[in-house]
Order: sequence, then C-alpha cells, then structure tokens
Amino acid sequence: MKKLALAAALSVAASTAFAGGLTEPVMEEEVVKAGASSSAGGVVVPLLLLLVVAAAAAN
Repeated sequence: MKKLALAAALSVAASTAFAGGLTEPVMEEEVVKAGASSSAGGVVVPLLLLLVVAAAAAN
C-alpha cells in the first residue's frame, strides 16, 4: 500500500512539473517615445515680435 501511495504521489508531482513544457521566453518590445520636432516653433516667436513692433510703429 505504501508503494502505491508513493507511486501516485510521484506521478502527480512529475505531471505537474512538466505540464507547461519548455518554451522560449517572451520579451516585451521596448517602447520608444518619438520626439515631436517642429521647425515652425522657431519662426513663430520672431514673427509675433515683428508684428508687435509693426503695430507699435503704426500707432
């Protein structure tokens, strides 16, 4: 009876140990944040400054 219980315990332990099998680990892709670049950002400020100077000169 002890041998039967030991065999049953070993078969349960062996079946759960190899249930998943060997698979390749799944790596998540690295998230890369894209930087927003705009050439209009450097042009807007001088144009606004020129507009303010022109408005002040017109008065």
